[in-house]
Amino acid sequence: MLVCSRCGFRYPEEFRLRCDCGGTLFVEKNISGRFGENLRNHFDIRRYLSFLPVSEGHLPVIIPAITPIVELALDGVNVLFKLEYLQPTGSFKDRGTYVTIAKLMKEGLTEVVLDSSGNAALSLAAFSKAAGISVHIFVPALTSSGKLELLKRLGTELHVIDGSRMEVHRAAIEFAERRGITYVSHWLNPYFIEGTKTIAFEVYESAGVPDYVLVPTGSGSLFIGLWKGFSELKKMGEIDRLPHFVAVQASGYESLCKRSEEKSHLAEGIAIPEPPRLEEMRKILIETEGKCMSVGDAEIAEAIRWLWEWGFIVEPTSATVLAALWRLRKDGSVPEGSKVLLPLTGSGLKLTQGI
Repeated sequence: MLVCSRCGFRYPEEFRLRCDCGGTLFVEKNISGRFGENLRNHFDIRRYLSFLPVSEGHLPVIIPAITPIVELALDGVNVLFKLEYLQPTGSFKDRGTYVTIAKLMKEGLTEVVLDSSGNAALSLAAFSKAAGISVHIFVPALTSSGKLELLKRLGTELHVIDGSRMEVHRAAIEFAERRGITYVSHWLNPYFIEGTKTIAFEVYESAGVPDYVLVPTGSGSLFIGLWKGFSELKKMGEIDRLPHFVAVQASGYESLCKRSEEKSHLAEGIAIPEPPRLEEMRKILIETEGKCMSVGDAEIAEAIRWLWEWGFIVEPTSATVLAALWRLRKDGSVPEGSKVLLPLTGSGLKLTQGI
């Protein structure tokens, strides 16, 4: 069942992005029994099929992994680095794409449009190619050259837009409407969030409930997904509290924090100043007694150098959470001894210059 976040109207589980009232949608799935009773005997995302709105007769051939957690004592806290950059196409986006493609396959949709800063595009391009779905990808002209080259090699219809991330978003919508092609925005797609919530399940199984979750936050697909996963665990009676959520945003593109004058050039993955799920994210910050943090390029560059030196070859967007943690520890917002989840969201092998 799809439920509108604004008016509460319910729809059957079909592929749609918004309610007729304009509100965004969430998947609501009733699970009987305890969490452990519903786990499957797989060591990948299929372990959580009972919690996902998918048909087992229409599963993608590319399968997202259960990614490792590296726990390190850092600056007085226990940090859980979740290595999402080890997914098949190099980012956490594979989780959301997996559920999205399963839905598209079930409904027989064979041509779609997506706008992205890179990682979501790469993920959809790879999964769609394997599923026989044609893809039109809209990306900003400033997208890293490595990502653009990979998109070309995957055979997508690539539309490079000389404009801001929001202009790319609008161009994709206009193209989809003009051509009558299904638009699958990961910003709005309720099935995408169903995929990203599985990270919370993995963290819980491996390390319990963190005290704080720091998330690179632009459109909010990971931020909301992690909250939804931990919330479902709480609803099932598996846990009794939610972590404090910290939305980490790039300077100059803040939607939850006060907008900075200086714009980040490094955190391209979260350069999204007008996310459509802004109200949901605000509610999550209130519910979890969380906060918004904004970081700039100098902090991001320092954090990514540290991560690379420790063997975490990630892209700059991933480094925003470490930069935020250092500042939160310095001002005492995260107490000593806390358990802190830092998802490392995208591979740096697509971008190793200009930092």
